[in-house]
Amino acid sequence: MKKTITLLTLILFSSIGFAQNGPKIDFEAPDNTIDFGKVKNTENGVRDFIFTNTGNAPLIITNVLSTCGCTVPTKPNEPIMPGKTGKISVKYNMAPGPIRKTITVESNAINYEGGRIALKIKGEVTTN
Repeated sequence: MKKTITLLTLILFSSIGFAQNGPKIDFEAPDNTIDFGKVKNTENGVRDFIFTNTGNAPLIITNVLSTCGCTVPTKPNEPIMPGKTGKISVKYNMAPGPIRKTITVESNAINYEGGRIALKIKGEVTTN
């Protein structure tokens, strides 16, 4: 019994040493997706991905890439301090038809592999 308690105590203290320190990014949008729904092509097409740095170090967004020229993302230029929020704005060109685009965020966030996060927009643009 004593050996079991000693072993469990050792495992507990070992796991504390593996806790990751650094910036972490958490987006408000469910599944990192913004659904435009059905929108008219006269709308401006801008949506914001709001996020919070839930880590303990400054979060740096180094790049935001779009899969095509019809989607233009804008990233924050300054580091996001722990506990603070930021936003990545995405402007879609509002061409009629379905919206299915992916935006890739490159950062120093430790809660995503390589700091790369996929954001998605979806919906449908109509003319009436």
